[in-house]
Amino acid sequence: MNDQPIRLLGWDDLRAKGIKDSKPTIYRKIKAGRFPPPIYPGKSPAWLEREIDNHILGLVAQRDSLTREIA
Repeated sequence: MNDQPIRLLGWDDLRAKGIKDSKPTIYRKIKAGRFPPPIYPGKSPAWLEREIDNHILGLVAQRDSLTREIA
């Protein structure tokens, strides 16, 4: 396992990282396998920051590969 501390993100943290989708949209994306699923350390969902960061990096890589195909 990674030696970095685990940081959990809530809804507000997702928005601070630029994820502006509504809650229903995020849950649809989770069901479709297009967004990392949350864990439930309590009553509210939480996401592992590293999984969200990897998700965002994947979106950037996808964009970059499309940009190279167009050029």
